[in-house]
Amino acid sequence: MAVPNWRSLMFVPATAERFIAKAHTRGADVIILDLEDSIPPGEKEAARAALPAAAKVVGQAGAEVAVRINRPLELAVPDIAAAIMPEVTALMLPKVMGPEHVKLLSEVVATREAALGLEIGRTRFIGVVETPQALPHLYAIAGADPRMAALGVGSEDLSTELEAVPGADMLYHFGMMAVAAARGAGILPLGSVGAFADFRDLEGYRESLRRSRKLGFACTACIHPAHVPIINAEYGPAPEEVDRARRLIATFEDALAQGLGAVAFEGAMIDLPVVERARRLLARAR
Repeated sequence: MAVPNWRSLMFVPATAERFIAKAHTRGADVIILDLEDSIPPGEKEAARAALPAAAKVVGQAGAEVAVRINRPLELAVPDIAAAIMPEVTALMLPKVMGPEHVKLLSEVVATREAALGLEIGRTRFIGVVETPQALPHLYAIAGADPRMAALGVGSEDLSTELEAVPGADMLYHFGMMAVAAARGAGILPLGSVGAFADFRDLEGYRESLRRSRKLGFACTACIHPAHVPIINAEYGPAPEEVDRARRLIATFEDALAQGLGAVAFEGAMIDLPVVERARRLLARAR
């Protein structure tokens, strides 16, 4: 299954009708209907019941629809039963503990897909590691199942577990572990190296995303619609980058036709690894 071309993923509580009504206008690539942290324990069943109508509304402009399920199995199983439907293309799995956890949930999802007559494997997984115990398993989690589409580290929960303050210093090491694990498995690295509880600091947010993109992150989730256009701009290829990539590839292909393996381009030497990065950038732009 092809890796999705996601940049921005925006959370909306599954029962928040006011936010759901406008979610499709925000420009996010994925709308995540939340059944977990934003839903109080006594409202879980109501949130599940709200999913079919909410999924139709938030996906009406073309965004993909995902659902964040709960971690405890007694909640995850009914969450999955409620979430699997034609309108939902992904599940976000919080607090993933290891590859066997992913495989177990994949089996539950497959059973539900089969019961509904849906293609087995169509529902992708977005894995989030949020505990110190799971960090050594990042590589195994990334490659645990063909459903895996993205992997990231949950900064707030992990910081709490470590009794640390979330921020670039604390997140850099674990974030880069997630980038390496995701890229090694051929899936999207999710997240950034920064803490963004203050959604008003948009310039600080932009600078952190710019740094994170250079470190290899591909997409990230947000809770405030003001963050969506910033994510799309910083995690998506800029027009000038796309133009340069096209010129670079054309120059290299001309050199190959002349029997050359490396060639000068705009003041620098380019070879196959540089060209491959340009090709990936164009694929992302498409």
